[in-house]
Amino acid sequence: MIYIFLIHRLDFFSLPLPQNNIYLHIQMTQKLAKIFFTFTFLLMSFYGYTQSLDQAKILYNEGEYEAAKPVFEKLVRQSPNNSSYNQWYGVCCYETGDPENAEKYLLVAHKRKVMDSYRYLAYLYTDLYRFDKAIEMWEGYIELQKKKKDDTTESEQKLGQVRNLHRMQEKTEDVQIIDSMVILKEDFLNVYSLSEESGRLMYYNEFFNVPEKIPSVVYQNQKGDKIYYAKPSETGVFTLYSQNKLLDAWGDEKILMPNHSEDYNYPFVLSDGLTLYFSSKGNESIGGYDLFITRYNTNTNAYLAPEQMGMPFNSPANDYMMVVDETKGLGWFVSDRNQPEDKVCVYLFIPDPSRKRIEETEDADKLIRRASLASIKDTWKEGADYTDLIQLAHTDLTTKEKKVERDFTFVINDQTTYYTLNEIKSHEAKDLYSEVITMNKQIETLRSKLDEIRRSYTKGNASTREQLKPTILQAENQLYSLMEKAGIQEKKARNAENRQRGVKY
Repeated sequence: MIYIFLIHRLDFFSLPLPQNNIYLHIQMTQKLAKIFFTFTFLLMSFYGYTQSLDQAKILYNEGEYEAAKPVFEKLVRQSPNNSSYNQWYGVCCYETGDPENAEKYLLVAHKRKVMDSYRYLAYLYTDLYRFDKAIEMWEGYIELQKKKKDDTTESEQKLGQVRNLHRMQEKTEDVQIIDSMVILKEDFLNVYSLSEESGRLMYYNEFFNVPEKIPSVVYQNQKGDKIYYAKPSETGVFTLYSQNKLLDAWGDEKILMPNHSEDYNYPFVLSDGLTLYFSSKGNESIGGYDLFITRYNTNTNAYLAPEQMGMPFNSPANDYMMVVDETKGLGWFVSDRNQPEDKVCVYLFIPDPSRKRIEETEDADKLIRRASLASIKDTWKEGADYTDLIQLAHTDLTTKEKKVERDFTFVINDQTTYYTLNEIKSHEAKDLYSEVITMNKQIETLRSKLDEIRRSYTKGNASTREQLKPTILQAENQLYSLMEKAGIQEKKARNAENRQRGVKY
């Protein structure tokens, strides 16, 4: 249109110019020149505009979303109601990790029935654990596919997967995840520290001494006479195997469970020798590897049908290597959710045999946070202190060390020290020292509170410090008073125990 209009304007230059009035002639020439340059500029701008759009579309189609994004951002600002611009920019936002803007602009395209906006909104809502919305988008997308007589097979599978996610989310377990560590994917076993009773974990390559990299582990039981592992079968699918130690060599290799199409990997067996945790990409996995549990049926000499673990253990990402150390009362599992390609996160949790679910009264946002593990602090119980458990998780606990329980250190005399209440013989001493234990807990709480106030004092201005002075003094007085009382009670308990033992102290 601009080009045609410009041709008409250029024809105007062929009109005869008045020769009898030089001033008028100059004036008209200047106007015509101005028109010419204006329309030349418009033509070049239009050409540059179409060229930028075409280049951005090429980048978009090649998956170069970061490079295409600035062009579409500019276009959508110029034409905020253009459905195509909103769609392209929304997809670029999604692919470059900007979910908030992705939803905003994709919804504009969705209102105008842009077909691909349904699909991308389904992906976005799945990532955000808003599975009810994702289901709605997949259903809308499939409906449009049917109208165009497109193949809906893949979309139907995606819809089924999201429906599984939605059902699993409603059964989210109320587990306490007390610590997490991001580590290189190839080094994740370095975080696991099992007690002797729980056996050993080793990388497949190291155990079998093979040069080829096999992404799997070997679990060896406490006795050291049986191993469980996964390796590619003849069909190339990872399958679970076991071997027994015969004299000084491993042999009698057996397949644990039949597996024909999807990978089974990362086995771990509880100390009962029957309960098996493993990961699978099959069995209606909700994305990549999922965690499963099964038990060996001694009557049929076969494993029962695997049971899929719930959220937050499983996610649309890869989740694997579930380990439960019954001696330590702790468990670990690995996930690559929200991690770069070469990293994983190892989570430390407190196993709950009852696998209690989160109450149905929980609000939707809180349920999403718990299911997705937005923050492990959301799983912590109010007032709980997990410091000792976290330390225990990283401690090499041998059988000998395990047998020595140390709840406290209570020196009775030069020859005797107690570590548990059960060791105290005198009933009077036991009652007195129980009070000391309670006081010591109060002392620790008060110390933590005092440290926090002191930090606020250090960071605060003059006015804040002046206000905190009396609070600090009061807390210090309470702390010293409580420590003095605990010392007196401990002395009374020591004397009572020595009297019981007939020792003068």
